Amino acid sequence: MDQRSVGSAPAGVRRTALPRRAVRRLGGLLAAGTVLLTATALPAAASPAAPAAPAADYPAAMTISTVTPAVAGENGTVTVTGKVVNSGHGDIKSAHIGVRAPVSGKKLGTRNEVMLVAQRSTPTGTDGVDVTNAEVPLGDLTPGQSHDFSIPVATADLELSKSGVYELAVDVWGTSGGGHERVLGIARTFLPYNVEPTDKQTQLSVVWPITHAPELVAQTMPDNDQTPVLRDDSLVGELSPGGRLHQLVTTGATLPNLTWMVDPDLLDTVFAMTKPYRVQKPNTGGESAREDNTVPGTGRDAAVSWLALLRTSVATAGDEVVSLPYADPDLASIAHNGASLPGMETALRKASTAGRLTAEGRLAVDVKSDVAWPYQGRLDRRTAATALTAGGQLVLVDGASMPEADSLAYTPGAARPIGNGQTAVVADPTISGLFQQELRTPEARTEAVQRFLAETLLVNRQMPEQSRGLLVLPPRNLDATTAGVLADAVLKSRQGGWTAPVTLHTLAAVKADPDATTAVQDGYPQELAATELSSSALGKTMSLQNSLDQLMLILTQPQRVRGPFSAAMVRSMSTQWRDQSTAGVSYRDGVQHYLDNLTSAVRLPPKSDVTLPGDNATLQVSVKNDLNQAVGNLELRLTSSQLNRLNVGPAESVVLDGTTSRTFRFPAEAQVNGSVQMTAQLWTTGPNPQRYGAPVTFMVEVTSVTNGVLYVIGGGVVLMVLAGIRFSLQRKKRAAGEDGGADGPADADDAPGDGDPQAGPEPAATGDDTAGGTADSTAGAGTDAEPESAAETAVRATGDEKVGH
Repeated sequence: MDQRSVGSAPAGVRRTALPRRAVRRLGGLLAAGTVLLTATALPAAASPAAPAAPAADYPAAMTISTVTPAVAGENGTVTVTGKVVNSGHGDIKSAHIGVRAPVSGKKLGTRNEVMLVAQRSTPTGTDGVDVTNAEVPLGDLTPGQSHDFSIPVATADLELSKSGVYELAVDVWGTSGGGHERVLGIARTFLPYNVEPTDKQTQLSVVWPITHAPELVAQTMPDNDQTPVLRDDSLVGELSPGGRLHQLVTTGATLPNLTWMVDPDLLDTVFAMTKPYRVQKPNTGGESAREDNTVPGTGRDAAVSWLALLRTSVATAGDEVVSLPYADPDLASIAHNGASLPGMETALRKASTAGRLTAEGRLAVDVKSDVAWPYQGRLDRRTAATALTAGGQLVLVDGASMPEADSLAYTPGAARPIGNGQTAVVADPTISGLFQQELRTPEARTEAVQRFLAETLLVNRQMPEQSRGLLVLPPRNLDATTAGVLADAVLKSRQGGWTAPVTLHTLAAVKADPDATTAVQDGYPQELAATELSSSALGKTMSLQNSLDQLMLILTQPQRVRGPFSAAMVRSMSTQWRDQSTAGVSYRDGVQHYLDNLTSAVRLPPKSDVTLPGDNATLQVSVKNDLNQAVGNLELRLTSSQLNRLNVGPAESVVLDGTTSRTFRFPAEAQVNGSVQMTAQLWTTGPNPQRYGAPVTFMVEVTSVTNGVLYVIGGGVVLMVLAGIRFSLQRKKRAAGEDGGADGPADADDAPGDGDPQAGPEPAATGDDTAGGTADSTAGAGTDAEPESAAETAVRATGDEKVGH
């Protein structure tokens, strides 16, 4: 049994029974030597992570909450705090915690060694040996019981040899299950030790995203001020003190030479909230905005304060502001599923220009707009081409998209040319990856900070004679707590003296490393492709432009619709929908339905069938305008399916005030009784007239023909009778001429081309007859056709002659 006192000895007090600890220390050294000899036989990159041990073997689960200071100095003291939990099923007896010193004061020489330490989950000899006078007793722990600890240890006792990165491990010793004393758990972190000056600081650039999913919708209230409408009021909480966007601004203001990456659509939205605004009620996304389907917004004070805070923060000397294209369109989705859509290139260029102008106007600072940021920084060739279309001379790239050669023994600079005049600024995937998730616990925050410090210090010491650049690329929707951890890590590395914060454009101007990867891959990660906006979604969004253009033609105040809709179309393609696919679908559907509602607000109401009791009457067709503004540049055309039966007057010009309707009257002239289908259709006017809206069809039943029409028909019958008599007389003359011999004089009536001036025109001589009568005659020539009576022939011929009169 261990003879050492484990009562209430204070932390840092030298314990009794030093021979037992000395034996453990010697054993640890021997084990470490064996492991180290084994490890050097294999390339570090090929060494697999140790498998997780069963809880029964190591029942003490340990975490490290803080390391103070984060960077150790000469002749100082480092205090480690944390928690140990008995996660096993039995009691832990006589537990005590100790700090391990690196084996022989050996530092971690490569980033690969840091990775291997981070991957280990069970105690090994390479974790070092216990420091003699850094131990804290815990007593017994029942299953599930936890205990906080705090251990100070002098840097001299850690036996750190020179500046660099060291593993710092804390372990638990005790007995479990009635066995002998052994190590029951371990926790690891990294301790930078910096006492030697740095020749060249690493230039470190951090992109600070000020972004949010689109909130402004295409609808505005039908008032003179066009009061803006938001899809919800969630921004109020984020803009208020303690909210995500508020904390991002206050935290970013503490960092020097920061690159603010802003979405101009967010700035527009917040600016709109500084005045009276409305919020849609649930499930009203496609409706025109009204008092009954919206509620007043509540974020005016928060928006005013936040916008003022942002303006002050971005104006800090040394900082720069970069504008994303307006509403942050999804470049990768467009590249893969919509680059060839009509109007897409124009839309991207306009988004870039609008983004810069909006950001400059809202923030009152100079703004750069030459940066493209594909989703998660993943780049392929098609995405790079689309980024260039959007003005992206600099492209933010995650290092996983452009991996370095295995033979490269150091971390190259971030900036490198990729062709077509573009420069990729490549973020270190390991360092940036530390801040991709929410860091909610003290343990997670400490782990991220200490790993960041270790990685950046090793990068700096790889080639201390050269100044290189590192890019930290957090996620677009950077969590406020995670942002605070990132800022803390950056400031501590700066205080340590091995990094110098610079802006993105300063980093991009650093001379490219000739050995760095410059090739852009063809492939795109399949898991990310599954989240892209589809070809169908992008196609429907771009097709909105045609409907919008047509609507603009008829509006007397098109500016009330053009601006909000053009912005909403770009918002429909936002990168933000990658992580909020359901909200994205809802937003796009709302834009589509609202435009459909607007275009269909100017329409022809359905019309019932009409009875026309005569040859001359008036047909009435109504046009309704449910828009709040007047419309024009329209005409109403009414056409007959059978002009030889029923003909109507010319098109009517349509001008309607807002929320009014009007009935238009068309004179109608009937030739014969029967049913005729009529079609009413609105058309735009101008050099390229187009149908507007859906047509309306109805039937007209002609029930009787007045005397005037009968006179015309009777006249036609008389003419045909006279023509028959003339034909009979001519046959008699020809017969008489044949009896007289071939040398007899020819009758003047028989001369080719001469006609009887009293006989009237031949029916086939009219152009209308070709369109109407010829077809009937041809149909009648078939063997199965029933012969027409003389009266039917007369009526048809007379009617055909009336076509077009």
